[in-house]
Amino acid sequence: MTKKASTSELEFILLMAFLMSNVALCIDAILPALPDIGQALQHANTTDLQLMITMIFLGLGIGELFFGTLSDALGRKPIVYVGVGIFLLASLLCVMATSLEMMLLGRALQGIGLSAPRTVSIAVIRDIYQGSNMARIMSFIKAIFIVVPMIAPLLGQWILYAFHWQAIFYFQLIFIGLTVIWFALRQRETLPKEKRKFLRRSIFREGARTYFSMRNVVLYTLIAGLVEGSFILYLSNSQHIFQEQYLMVNEFPYIFAGLSFVLGMATFFNGAMVMRYGMKSLVTASLYLSTAAAFLYIILYGDGINPPLWVLLTFLSVQFLTLGFIFGNLSAMAMRPLGNMAGIGAALYSFMSMLLGVLISMVIGKYIVASTLPVFIGLALTGMLSLALLRGVREDSFQTAVESR
Repeated sequence: MTKKASTSELEFILLMAFLMSNVALCIDAILPALPDIGQALQHANTTDLQLMITMIFLGLGIGELFFGTLSDALGRKPIVYVGVGIFLLASLLCVMATSLEMMLLGRALQGIGLSAPRTVSIAVIRDIYQGSNMARIMSFIKAIFIVVPMIAPLLGQWILYAFHWQAIFYFQLIFIGLTVIWFALRQRETLPKEKRKFLRRSIFREGARTYFSMRNVVLYTLIAGLVEGSFILYLSNSQHIFQEQYLMVNEFPYIFAGLSFVLGMATFFNGAMVMRYGMKSLVTASLYLSTAAAFLYIILYGDGINPPLWVLLTFLSVQFLTLGFIFGNLSAMAMRPLGNMAGIGAALYSFMSMLLGVLISMVIGKYIVASTLPVFIGLALTGMLSLALLRGVREDSFQTAVESR
């Protein structure tokens, strides 16, 4: 059962995808420019440069913790405008950066700013859709959203060759500016005043108490953090792996696009399959496949010597395939019981999963120097832990897709 939206479902899907895609554009477009930025900042350590990616995720987690709560009290749309304003200032800070520390501060602030449209998007979807319909919409949104990480590194490389690395940040500002104008003109406010929570000190404490009292929600959040960790680990090290370990400098954007395409197709098919098989069944099967593939890689290439490129891409394709059936379903299962506290719920879900993911990425990422083996060790460990947590989900509180139609 859904509430009537002011836009058509297709336009709504496109708009939410564009809002969310600003995060991917901010992260992925900068990947080919990392060596140039390091040179400009007189910092050649590639491990440190990867923090430019990790800091975005850290900022996202911190920002969502606040903006989700505020959106439950002040409405969805005003929070988007505040976040975009922060992103504007942060982007200018990145452009003017003269040191790595200044750049990392700007990147963290960019993440905080982008957390507003990201959090509000999830809350708006939850305001309008429920249950497996929400999972269906999330899958279609992410299928469109995934086009951005497919083309973002290539776009960043083109901008870098034609202009300079600062121009990538200017392009991001143009993109988010056009998106927020579309949002302001076409998307109605989905949280009416009579359903908003009073903005007081206890609002977050009460929301957090409710959130952590829901066993399944907490378990799904922890699983999301483990999965997010393996994804951030790959994302923050992809440039180093392909351009420095495999010497695929010019080919890197195309390799990145190909893997993103696999993720997009899996996400798209999830939108159709979730109505038939149910969210938890798809998540469970995907986690088993992901973990088994990671262990197989460790068995075959445990000596630390990188395999041929096509072998690595095959194993990574399996991982991206499974992610397409995990991300949307996990967030939908976690958000489903949260009702009118969707903003606080989205904030806690994103903050906890993102913080756990960043910690995992930072711990394992420092070992990715000359081999991809640590990536798959991380995938195997997070996969096993995720499956163990999934066994703790109480079945009596889980509704299948068929039951929630």
